[in-house]
Amino acid sequence: MSTAIAEMLGVARTALERFHDVTADEDGSLTFAHGGVVCALQGVELEEGLPVLNLTCVVAWDLPAESDVPTRVALGAGEGLFGTPRVIRGERGWDVTLRYAFPASGLEEKAMGTLLMLVVSSASSLRAELTES
Repeated sequence: MSTAIAEMLGVARTALERFHDVTADEDGSLTFAHGGVVCALQGVELEEGLPVLNLTCVVAWDLPAESDVPTRVALGAGEGLFGTPRVIRGERGWDVTLRYAFPASGLEEKAMGTLLMLVVSSASSLRAELTES
């Protein structure tokens, strides 16, 4: 892991620990949960000098196959500004994730925390809308 990625993940961990219990994996990635949404944050270097953080949120899983989940997501369910939702047909129904990748080099703890919370809040809003009865 490059120094830049390690530094970004360190800032992210400190920022996230203000709000959540965070687990650091052996590869440096971070996992945490927010409002029923499980999230993983990883650092990658897209090319030399371009380190980014990639946040993947598992919004919902095994939603009923007969439901209109893909349409609802396509029409803006959750309408978050940060992250790209994806709907996948699983063995037991629809699975929904939300991903957001961004260059985070130089972000300080407060800015990093604000950005990460905007993304996970979008994921939680999407989850709430999709899992409403």
